[in-house]
Amino acid sequence: MRAIGIVLAGGNSKRMRELSNKRAISAMPVAGSYRSIDFVLSNMTNSHIQNVAVFTQYNSRSLNEHLSSSKWWDFGRKQGGLYVFTPTITAQNSDWYRGTADALYQNLTFLKNSHEPYVVIASGDGIYKMDYNKVLEYHVEKKADITVVCKDLPAGMDATRFGIVKTAPDTRITEFEEKPANPRSNLASMGIYIFNWDILKKYLIEDEADPNSENDFGNNIIPNLLRDGRKMYAYHFNGYWKDVGTIPSLWEANMEVLDPEHSGINLFDENWKIYSRNSGMTGHRIGENAVLDNCLITDGCNIKGTVRHSILFSGVTVEEGAIVEDAVVMGHSTIKAGAVVRHCIIAENATVEEDAVVGAKPEGEGVGEVATIAADVTIGKGAKIGPSAMIYEDVKEGEEQC
Repeated sequence: MRAIGIVLAGGNSKRMRELSNKRAISAMPVAGSYRSIDFVLSNMTNSHIQNVAVFTQYNSRSLNEHLSSSKWWDFGRKQGGLYVFTPTITAQNSDWYRGTADALYQNLTFLKNSHEPYVVIASGDGIYKMDYNKVLEYHVEKKADITVVCKDLPAGMDATRFGIVKTAPDTRITEFEEKPANPRSNLASMGIYIFNWDILKKYLIEDEADPNSENDFGNNIIPNLLRDGRKMYAYHFNGYWKDVGTIPSLWEANMEVLDPEHSGINLFDENWKIYSRNSGMTGHRIGENAVLDNCLITDGCNIKGTVRHSILFSGVTVEEGAIVEDAVVMGHSTIKAGAVVRHCIIAENATVEEDAVVGAKPEGEGVGEVATIAADVTIGKGAKIGPSAMIYEDVKEGEEQC
């Protein structure tokens, strides 16, 4: 079914603190070999949507470098391609995208020139597998103007982070509220929309002309569609989905890929591959005294210590006598001999010196606090970092931080 794909990848999140200071959430490392945007791009190519545009904005350098070639996601071999748009800031033009709707409006010419009847819009910060063709078929069957992909949130999950939907028995959307303080439903928008192109164009133009608009899909476009009585339907998605816009959710997503039988996210499924840019590094090396248990070890790693239930990104070193458990260790970081790293996230190029301790396993059930070490930080010899700490500067030898 003919459609153009749009990936909204310009967002940032204060909830990610130091981890997103230099990159967009869509560029967040996930599962050893991937960035979070790889999942939506792989869904596009696996759904045979070959004409895809990515709109980037905040801290876009890392993301733009990652997207430098469409070949990694198999776009453009026969038709279409992968296009990346970032606002151009000059002395004459200082218009950042003011919101998700404005991002599409500023690139309206590209959308017009695609000549596709449907538009698939998705954010770049979700970890999931989805056949967008099934959603398109549902959209056509319902004769909808817009279809919003939704998921029931589990009990205890913070619903205030999402657009919340209420539907009639036939799944027609009757109410929509963006990030409500007091959610009246647990049915959340996943930030994935199917539009008829003519409807989308009309509402983007009207929204841009409204001086009081926030130029946002959740706050403006969807409420305006509801106001006008447009045919809006919810498509219920029952598969795995994780929004990685918080530190705990990023840690959870990485841990869950280690347990595909129970979590529902399987990265080894040959029928629905997740593609990414090749690191170009050598294979990993495992020392003769290393201990490995239920972990993902990526290219270029050198492991001589103990690694359990953890994900190590490319180029990580774990020296003999070091222990890494329930941890996410990003690229080119070093865990030195005698150091203990548990239940934490270590960003790129960090060093945990000898006999230092980072994080701790939480008591009872649940995720609990996740200790986080920012990129390029060194944790000194014998230092102790508590389970709720966010460390963004070097820690001296023997120092303790909670």
